[in-house]
Amino acid sequence: MRRSRRTTAGALLAAGTLLATAAATAPAGAAPAPGPAAGPAASPPLAASAAAQQRVRDYWTPERMRSATPLDLPAPRAGTAAAPRHQGATATVAPTAPTAPAPELRSFPQPGGPWTGGGAIVKTSGRVFFTFNGRNASCSGDAVTSANGSTVLTAGHCVKYQGSWHTNWTFVPGYHDGQTPYGTWTASKTLTTPQWEASEEMNYDVGAAVVGTLDGKRLTDVVGGQGVQFNGAYNEDMYAFGFPAASPYDGTKLIHCSGRSSKDFLLTQDHGLGCNMTGGSSGGPWFASFDEAGGTGLQASVNSFGYTFLPNRMFGPYFGDEVKALYERAAGT
Repeated sequence: MRRSRRTTAGALLAAGTLLATAAATAPAGAAPAPGPAAGPAASPPLAASAAAQQRVRDYWTPERMRSATPLDLPAPRAGTAAAPRHQGATATVAPTAPTAPAPELRSFPQPGGPWTGGGAIVKTSGRVFFTFNGRNASCSGDAVTSANGSTVLTAGHCVKYQGSWHTNWTFVPGYHDGQTPYGTWTASKTLTTPQWEASEEMNYDVGAAVVGTLDGKRLTDVVGGQGVQFNGAYNEDMYAFGFPAASPYDGTKLIHCSGRSSKDFLLTQDHGLGCNMTGGSSGGPWFASFDEAGGTGLQASVNSFGYTFLPNRMFGPYFGDEVKALYERAAGT
């Protein structure tokens, strides 16, 4: 994970990075956050045809997946972060997941470790692979309940970064030890919040993808879908999942953290959680409500970034009205 430092309001702060390892420097003098935007931004069509989707699946060989490197991004900039709007009542979308035997419950909190409980989460969560500026990269993501049965939530920088929409975008649910037990699902469209699209504002580092069918089936027909929560509360017990690839992890296993979350008091309005996940976990789901026995919950954030001076703590954006609009657009595509 790359670390950097900058001076903010006369104090020397160690700038946080996204949960990543490979270097990718943001352009200097980035624009300040824009005013209210019209709606979620969407990529140009990606692999829209069946033939195009198959070409992307063929591209992602096991060797390319193993060698893909996660992205890196600077921390939020002081004075540019607009707080997410919390205007409506709390809204939820119920999960749709396959049933599973109840596992032995784990200790709470969990600062970071392999998920051994089974349940729906081992199918709905997965690794994300894409090409960014000519190199292969990776993140994490999660299949969620949706009208189209084909929606994946991830981080904004996992669909678009430095003005470029990623290509060859693929979701691999249930990835483990180099295996793709539920196939590889190619995006026909990726989307992000207007705030991330315009100025890569960390409060809105959320992305979505609409994936094509595979063997005539939709994504959530095969793996199920987690629920989603918007306009929820801060300072709740939360669970986070992802596929970190930087030491001490290697990207081959689903890792989880759990504990009482808190609101970022520095440069964002994000949720914070004690967690030692590293590069590659960006975009993995956070749950404000999670049933360990069945592995299902209500997703309320994604892995986004960390501050260097707060080791073993990561942050994820608040799911407010803007993220709700993003989800609705993706789910209705």
